[in-house]
Amino acid sequence: MKKKLISVMLAAALAGTLAGCSGELSNEYVTVTQYKGLEVPQPAQTEVTDDQVEQTIESNLAVYAGREAVTDRPAQTGDIVNIDYTGYLDGEAFDGGSEEGAELELGSGSFIGATEDYAGFEEQIEGHTPGEEFDIQVQFPDPYTMNPDMSGAVADFHIVLNSIEVETVPELTDEWVQENSEDSDTVDEYREEIRAQLEETNEASIRSELSASVQNALLEKIEVKEYPEDVVDEQIEELTATWTQMAEMYGMEFTDFLTTYMQTTEEQFNEDVKTAAQNTAAFDEAVKLIAEKQNLEPTEEEYEEKIAEYAQEAGTDDVEAYKEEVGEDRLKTVILREVVTDYLVDECIQVEQTDSSAE
Repeated sequence: MKKKLISVMLAAALAGTLAGCSGELSNEYVTVTQYKGLEVPQPAQTEVTDDQVEQTIESNLAVYAGREAVTDRPAQTGDIVNIDYTGYLDGEAFDGGSEEGAELELGSGSFIGATEDYAGFEEQIEGHTPGEEFDIQVQFPDPYTMNPDMSGAVADFHIVLNSIEVETVPELTDEWVQENSEDSDTVDEYREEIRAQLEETNEASIRSELSASVQNALLEKIEVKEYPEDVVDEQIEELTATWTQMAEMYGMEFTDFLTTYMQTTEEQFNEDVKTAAQNTAAFDEAVKLIAEKQNLEPTEEEYEEKIAEYAQEAGTDDVEAYKEEVGEDRLKTVILREVVTDYLVDECIQVEQTDSSAE
């Protein structure tokens, strides 16, 4: 009898262990059938190359570029010229064809280009010196989308070349590094600093890709019993308000904005928004369950620290005003999603993608 009792107790314990390993969690809204060991595509691993390091350094140097006046030679490709110009059609100045103090980089293709019969606007400035006044003739492209009435028209321009400048990019030297880097003193150290930054960016990109993948994988493991309607309605309202504001920024009616920019109808938009809101609500219920099971809920102090980080990223030091503007509950929801997503990434199984699996 004693042996039988022990066997029953062992069986019960084993059953409890197996149930715990299943990873199934449930509340009144959803059942999460699995959250540990979610299989996700393995992101492509990329190494930082020497070329990438040098390109980044060149871009950084270009930020500190200055300008130097050119007075001893004519204008040439790559120069930045300052000009006054007036455009004429059949001897009459036309609207939009005149400007004073216009800056133009020769060779940039910013102004009217060459046609079969006429040289381009920028080409005809080359060879002239500061202080010169001269006339050029160009042909507008056909069609000319900026002003269809000018398509193919031949125009004369009177040009005053005010000045010529060249952009001067500083050289990468130890002195420049010491002035512009907080972590390096020499060129070699700066190259390693840039390499480390690029590697950190790569890692962040991989982490971001994994985060999106585990969120999608978790959604597939959620069985919905019932959606929290108040949460869904709130999500729908927020999403609709966001896109309505976008339409207002474009100065368009909402229905026209949907048709023109989103390539959809209002009916389809409403369906898509509802689906997105329901997915978000279900996902957040799963997040709460996982956070509770794994003791991932941040403390109030940790929430406050993270909210302060968000506020700083948003460009404000007034954390209380930021909380009031965004909503403290909403911020805590976003933070909890981030915490649980990080946990899921750490627990996920990355599956190497082959040609067949990619299809």
